[in-house]
Amino acid sequence: MTTIKDTAEEWEVRATETPFVGNKTSVRTDDVVMPDGSVARRDYQVHPGSVAVLALDDQGRVLILKQYRHPVRMKLWEIPAGLLDIPGENPLHAAQRELYEEAHVKAEDWRVLTDVYTTPGGCSEAVRIFLARDLSEAEGERFEVEDEEADMELARVPLADLVRGVLAGELHNNCLVVGVLSLAAALAGDGVGALRPAESEWPARPFEA
Repeated sequence: MTTIKDTAEEWEVRATETPFVGNKTSVRTDDVVMPDGSVARRDYQVHPGSVAVLALDDQGRVLILKQYRHPVRMKLWEIPAGLLDIPGENPLHAAQRELYEEAHVKAEDWRVLTDVYTTPGGCSEAVRIFLARDLSEAEGERFEVEDEEADMELARVPLADLVRGVLAGELHNNCLVVGVLSLAAALAGDGVGALRPAESEWPARPFEA
């Protein structure tokens, strides 16, 4: 039986340049040697990576938020998420921070739900999506939000309603779609107890435990 598993590989790069450097990401141009020996130019966004949190309460509802996304000119329902701002940052710690900052919520039970590359044909972004349970209101002052986050709406919605919304083409955010369908698959399969531990290694973004 063939094992279906992604594998690490790196083709030869003859030349590289960075024509654009932004605040959080950059654009790189590589001349890559193809299998037939020809050289093809590939432009892609260099991204530090992200974490996202599917927070599930004891009533089976998922914590979601609505945020304006300028590139697609839409307000999207999403799950809490954020950049890995510090190289080598522990993704679990980053996820716990994002859940606190965006929803003022903490969780006692954390597991890895799934790991994805959002757009591997044009961007190096890797995202680890966590499942967080045993939720409670965080202590202390709420985090001061700014820019798009200042306009966010928060809601708690039953998982089944989100699955229906995804399949109906009404919900489009990558992390929400992947997280919701992954959790539904886990619940229909071996259960959340079979998910990986929260500190599982992540080759796409190595970190110190």
